[in-house]
Parts: sequence; C-alpha cells; structure tokens
Amino acid sequence: MGDRYFEDWKVGERLVTSSRTLQEAEIIKFAREYDPQDFHLDPEAAKNSPFGRLVASGWQTTALTMRLIVESGIFGRRGGVGLGVDELRWLKPVYPGDTLHVVAEVESMRANPEKPSGICRFKLTTLNQDDVAVMTHVAIVLVPKRPAAVGA
Repeated sequence: MGDRYFEDWKVGERLVTSSRTLQEAEIIKFAREYDPQDFHLDPEAAKNSPFGRLVASGWQTTALTMRLIVESGIFGRRGGVGLGVDELRWLKPVYPGDTLHVVAEVESMRANPEKPSGICRFKLTTLNQDDVAVMTHVAIVLVPKRPAAVGA
C-alpha cells in the first residue's frame, strides 16, 4: 500500500486486517518475559484459575493487535504516530489456537491548518475466529497531511 495521508481518511471508514493464530508456546514465551502469572505460564496451574485453562495476557493481545494493524499497511509506508489510547477493554479471554483479526473504524478527525498533520481517533476491535470481540480500544493517531505540491 502506498502512503496514506490525513486527507485520505473519512469518518466511518472501516478497515479489516489479516488474521493470526496464537499458539500455546507463544503465550508462555510472552508471559515469561512480560506477564508471569500462572494462568499465562502453566497449563496445569491455569486449570485452577478463573479461566480454567491457559490464556494469553491482555498485553499480548494488545501487542498482537498493534502488529496486525502495522502489517495491514493501513497507514501506508509512513505509518501513524500513536499519541495515546482511550477506553482499553479486554472483553474475553484469548486461548491457545484462537485466531485474531482487527477491525479499525475512523471515529473522528481533527485538522489544524497550521500543522503538517491531523489527529484521527480509530475505534479498534480485536475479534477471534468466531467474530467475538476480545478487546476494544480507541487509538489516537497523528497522521501526516499530504505534502504541498512543488511549485504550487
């Protein structure tokens, strides 16, 4: 995908990423490094947790969501600069073997005529293979405006 500028986005526009399946070994590896709780680390111990089995960390779901957004190319080669996140919610557990994808919708846009970029708010919904939402959040992204034409 080529470069995508602030002017190319429209409120209400929806984009869907590709999907990725999360394996048990990935869940355990992430947990060892970043979220070492038994229900993320040990399938046997996880049986006695509120989840009843091994689950991915919500932070791993968040990181995978970011990867899917970047790999989708929705921001083009230039990317978007994250300014923050609002309303992060982990709605359902993510289990080994779950396949996730993301739906991104432009919620709002704000341009400043004196700045070379605008701010877009994207409602991001991460869904599993059954199209059940497992996570939602609003990403606030600084998106570059289209450069002025040379000689204009």
